[in-house]
Amino acid sequence: MLMCKDLAAIASDYIDGELPVLQKMSVRMHLMMCRHCRTFIGNLRASSNLLSAHSSGKADEEFLRRIDERVAEALLSVRKNKDSDSE
Repeated sequence: MLMCKDLAAIASDYIDGELPVLQKMSVRMHLMMCRHCRTFIGNLRASSNLLSAHSSGKADEEFLRRIDERVAEALLSVRKNKDSDSE
């Protein structure tokens, strides 16, 4: 019998339709008996749908460039501090 913690571990795969038939049947059986997991799956499905609806699936190039610059600056700062500490 599938336990709540087991269902939580495979919930995303269930929602994405990536479970084998027997495991999918176990999830459905558990959901028939457990209102907490039904709520959990419902909330997870709603969150997934919301993210999909508001995501273009493509990252903004300018945003990625700014992140790269900030990471490079932070690494340079860490290296400078490390060099000055060793002197």
